[in-house]
Amino acid sequence: MRVLGIESSCDETAAAVVEDGRLLLSNVVASSMDLHAKYGGVIPEIAARSHIEAVMPVIQQALDDANCTWDDIDAIAVTYGAGLLGSLLIGVLAARTLAITKNKPLYAINHVEGHIYANFITETPLPYQLPSKQPVFPMLGVIVSGGHSQLVLWRDHFDYTLLGQTQDDAIGEAFDKVAKILGLPYPGGISVSRKAEEGNPTAYKLPKAKMQGKYDFSFSGLKTAVLRLSQELVGKDYSLPSYELQGLLNESQKADIAASFTQTANETIVDKVMLAYEEFKPASVVIGGGVAADPDLRRQLAERLPIAIEYTDRKLCGDNGAMIATLGCYHVMHKQPTADPMTLEVSPNLSM
Repeated sequence: MRVLGIESSCDETAAAVVEDGRLLLSNVVASSMDLHAKYGGVIPEIAARSHIEAVMPVIQQALDDANCTWDDIDAIAVTYGAGLLGSLLIGVLAARTLAITKNKPLYAINHVEGHIYANFITETPLPYQLPSKQPVFPMLGVIVSGGHSQLVLWRDHFDYTLLGQTQDDAIGEAFDKVAKILGLPYPGGISVSRKAEEGNPTAYKLPKAKMQGKYDFSFSGLKTAVLRLSQELVGKDYSLPSYELQGLLNESQKADIAASFTQTANETIVDKVMLAYEEFKPASVVIGGGVAADPDLRRQLAERLPIAIEYTDRKLCGDNGAMIATLGCYHVMHKQPTADPMTLEVSPNLSM
């Protein structure tokens, strides 16, 4: 059983073909990141226009790379939320049209759930480093990205409980904002992680938020603490605009701030993971989302968890069609309802 997955929730136009929920046959991603870099973040209108240009060539490339024709595809899976309205519309309209013209069942996929399902891919002819085996239930899932920080307990496919989530900034958003304070290039998460490798993670003591919800997160205070620390280091008070700091901080200070922030932000995630692990004793723990590629987060989890944890390839942590196609496979196998290609609408604020 082969499913074509289509993903267009933000600035990546992506498509992939996955067989039986574990074998990745192709994975094509066209990013408009370079167009957004000079603005320091994603511009929704630019992203939507880029999707219009890329979506059909990307889908065709995914089929070609998988050595598939439409006769080989059993279903289409598409992200319908969460994400940017204009970006989602392009992917969904393409999927709806193809479902009608190619007479294929259509499955509407929750983008956030999809990040976890990247961990179910264990085989591919592509040069990826994948887990040796699929996760087993009960499974503790950690979603860490630019828009989401969530802790979820899965009892089985499509049977889960959201334990906690960020109450303000997501961890990826905090990485991006710290990158702007330090004057590091877009995308901020990767830039901060790389700069952190040059610094001392214990150079500065940064705070962790205390939340009323046992498994909830907050990163707004940590981001503000980085701003105040940076202002203090250059001998200025809170009135100094954040955009002026990059020219006053030296490279050693930037590296130490990046390292201390990264250590604290990742510890915040891992502390909650450990609390949940102790309470629920899951058989496996998996992470998904762009921040799941961060080497320090991977190290901290591996060191503190009493069970082995495996990670998917870093190319499958960001937005991609492979995770959507994989989750689509399980929609098919578990007889989840299909979407009506005549009426499926996008849901930008979709939650778990």
